[in-house]
Amino acid sequence: MNIKKRDSSAILNALSGGVVPSRGLQYIMVGRAEEAKQILSDLKNIKEGASIIKLFIGPFGSGKSFIQSLIKQIAFNEKFVVANADFTPERRLYGSEGKAVATYTELMKNLSTATSPEGNALPAILDKWISDVQSKVAEDKYNGMVEFDNKEFVKDVQTEITKIVSKMDELTGGYDFSRVLNLYFKGFVEDNNELQRQAIRWLRGEYSTKTEARSDLGVRTIIDDNNYYDYLKVMSQFVKQIGYSGLVINLDEAINLYKITHPQTREKNYETILKIYNDTLQGNVGGLYITIGGTPEFLEDERKGLFSYGALKRRLQTNPFETKEHRDLSQPVIKLTPLTHDETYVLLQKLRDIHAVHHGYETTVTNEEIKSFIRKEYSKPGAEGNLTVGEVIRTFLGALNILQQHPDYNRSELFGVALTNQESTNNSRVTNITSRFSRTGG
Repeated sequence: MNIKKRDSSAILNALSGGVVPSRGLQYIMVGRAEEAKQILSDLKNIKEGASIIKLFIGPFGSGKSFIQSLIKQIAFNEKFVVANADFTPERRLYGSEGKAVATYTELMKNLSTATSPEGNALPAILDKWISDVQSKVAEDKYNGMVEFDNKEFVKDVQTEITKIVSKMDELTGGYDFSRVLNLYFKGFVEDNNELQRQAIRWLRGEYSTKTEARSDLGVRTIIDDNNYYDYLKVMSQFVKQIGYSGLVINLDEAINLYKITHPQTREKNYETILKIYNDTLQGNVGGLYITIGGTPEFLEDERKGLFSYGALKRRLQTNPFETKEHRDLSQPVIKLTPLTHDETYVLLQKLRDIHAVHHGYETTVTNEEIKSFIRKEYSKPGAEGNLTVGEVIRTFLGALNILQQHPDYNRSELFGVALTNQESTNNSRVTNITSRFSRTGG
């Protein structure tokens, strides 16, 4: 296997810690080829000016976080800006005391691009944009022969930047957004780091009072609980204006919206989802791909879930003609199921090989031992309904670590021993694992 050390390290460290790797997903994709194809199709539509909302619904351990990481990786390849945030009791779509704008702020902190995949990319995006404008003006008006601190040149660049950002003035919130971008450029030209910091702070929704923002930047508005969604739309237009394909927003842990105890507040959050749904499908906003990851209860519970809100229930009902074999991945709700035992087997094979390459040894773990390991894990009491693939992966990587460091360790303790008749019956689904698999991503 040919894999970069950085990728193998990210994969092994993340999976051992129970989280999805931020890179190298192509090496461990199993069982998600259809979803990956649909994601690519969606992103290409968004490049053409559409907007889409998708809800990825599945039980814990079904791969919701993996899908959103996959979306991020595909989006980078298609030159999108990506932002992600998890819902928490303090981060919502609707709320007072900063609980809604906190979601916006988290998204802006986690803003990432292919060249800044770890987040905090907003300053880099702005600096690259300004540098690109400078280069364009220098080439168009000065044949590339100009000092970047030349006053006439700076004025020409300012004019070009104003021309770009003024296109957003007609959007709600666009005027002040444009003004703050101009202030950031002013700080860039004057090497005024404090002014740049204040502009970034405003763009991230970190000002809590209008008085402070007016004192620092001379603007009369701030991004708050009531208007943050408007500024997400402005941001999506801005990144398109400066050469990106659009903005992808991944929101996970929607179970925290379902857990809101106050019925009216919970309904207001669902009302915001309805607003986003209508905006994206009616063409009121372009260049925006929003995904929400949640459990079946979050979607289908008619007392507290999205289906408790009649307008959403009508819009999010599953295509009645869909079956397990014939899925409709173009609809707003995509239901995910955990990897099968066969797919888990293929994934563990990949991890075995990655582990060996990363640590520089020849693996001695056989395919039969991997099969035995899966049978052992799923034969434990209650495992069939509660054990997640993530937990199986962590245990398997732990076994590989022990065997690598202690080659004389009792392998039967790591990978299992001969099964009893009852265990064999319980796990018949994995005793005839074959090499044929109909899906390739995971």
